Amino acid sequence: MRNHACFMLFVKVALGMGILVGVWEAQLDYDYYKSSCPDVENTVRKAVLGVILTDPTAPAAFLRLLFHDCQVQGCDASILLDSKPAKGNSEMASGMNLGIRRLETIHSIKEKLEAKCPGQVSCADIVALAAKVSVAPSGGPDIQIPLGRKDSTTSSRQAADVKIPPSNVTVDTLLDIFKSKSLNLEESVAIMGAHTLGGGHCLNIVDRLFDRQPDDQINPGFGVILRLLCPTKTPLTNLTVVPNDKTPLCFDNQYYRDVLLGNGLFTIDSRISTDQRTAPIVRQFAADSRRFFRVFTSAFVKLSSSNVLTNEEGQVRRKCNQVN
Repeated sequence: MRNHACFMLFVKVALGMGILVGVWEAQLDYDYYKSSCPDVENTVRKAVLGVILTDPTAPAAFLRLLFHDCQVQGCDASILLDSKPAKGNSEMASGMNLGIRRLETIHSIKEKLEAKCPGQVSCADIVALAAKVSVAPSGGPDIQIPLGRKDSTTSSRQAADVKIPPSNVTVDTLLDIFKSKSLNLEESVAIMGAHTLGGGHCLNIVDRLFDRQPDDQINPGFGVILRLLCPTKTPLTNLTVVPNDKTPLCFDNQYYRDVLLGNGLFTIDSRISTDQRTAPIVRQFAADSRRFFRVFTSAFVKLSSSNVLTNEEGQVRRKCNQVN
């Protein structure tokens, strides 16, 4: 019932007050398209809500698309670039981007905006906006983000292989990654709360099922369930998706409640629930959804504004999958 309620929230979403936080990249601006394309956010919102109507798992896809884009080269839409012929060098060719989807929606939104405002709105801003407008209809906060990102002209499968953290990343590495994006400790734990939406593939959890590390504490009963869903160390198929938490369509604090019980899907979920630096924050977010929402908002703005290209550093691609 909670999943159904979260799915239906999208019909009630209006332009709320939102939460404004500081702009970390001086060139980004909350009113960047005020003159050049004033309807940009409304266009993205309508398109995303239309997708959610037919696919309630789409918010998780849009969030993951943004995070994976920002992790490699910064938030520059490099993940959308196609490979050069026969080279297979796009970020999407990386195994770390298994399951990334909804790229076609970004391309469709770009076409709409090109018709309204030719050459004005970057693909990087569309990716960021699609992710942010997915949160509120799922039950989360109405986040306001600054805009003005430019698109990159390069994409690298090798960079994606290295830069996108695996599901069994250590807490030390995770905190270092988010620190490089200007997130503090509390914000680093909050951004992990994006796992409250969607699910994961067997490929990303079989290691903990068949070769579990000492610091990976998993509820035995939950482990049995996972083994039924992912019965072999080498997955028979990559089509099986296991929910991240008990309410995978709801943006709520259930993720933190689950990991405290040993029911986190990924190894890193277990680790943040027991590490002495992060465990107290996990407990706070599990008990206080408002605090989680507030800190997640700050973390989201910082992450989506990190290492961006602005002004003449990049370009506004006419098509998101190719450079101009």
